Amino acid sequence: MATATYAEVSWERMSNAVENVRRRLLRAAHALEDAHVPYAVAGGNAVAAWVSRVDEAAVRNTQDVDIVLRRADLAAARGALERAGFVYRHVASIDMFLDGPDAKARDAVHIVFAAEKVRADYAAPVPDVSEAEETETFRLLSLDALVRMKLTSFRDKDRVHLRDLMDVDLVDASWLEKVPTTLRLRLQELLDHPEG
Repeated sequence: MATATYAEVSWERMSNAVENVRRRLLRAAHALEDAHVPYAVAGGNAVAAWVSRVDEAAVRNTQDVDIVLRRADLAAARGALERAGFVYRHVASIDMFLDGPDAKARDAVHIVFAAEKVRADYAAPVPDVSEAEETETFRLLSLDALVRMKLTSFRDKDRVHLRDLMDVDLVDASWLEKVPTTLRLRLQELLDHPEG
């Protein structure tokens, strides 16, 4: 069995990891805005943005940059993001923009397409980019749309993100009437078992 080699524990390395994601997100958002390409930030960064509005200390860091685009805008987005130094890849049916030619898939902007299902068995499609609001730094997916996306995917990390929103009272039992019927049982499960 191979023995892993570890670098020294370093606050700088931990801080750099968070800062790299932030820079990647802002660079991508600015490139899309400059090219007038409609988009919305989704995923863990959207959850963090919403949670930060209530309690900064409750924000969870994420390695992902997820952006919603309309498929018809992919060519324009590709041009804008490539001018900003990103490298387009389509791997295993995932469209992404690597943060430079030597970057790994973790160092990428992942694209999800508005009004399409991420997987054929998903109950609902991805919301449209119009379900977003302007913030000081980027277009943020609305809380309603974000909750629907997280309930639709419902992977471990999605459940964690939903619990983060519940922990700061952005999502509670009143949401059972707001979400589509097909997603209510999933939300009820989280409300019944908030600790997992």
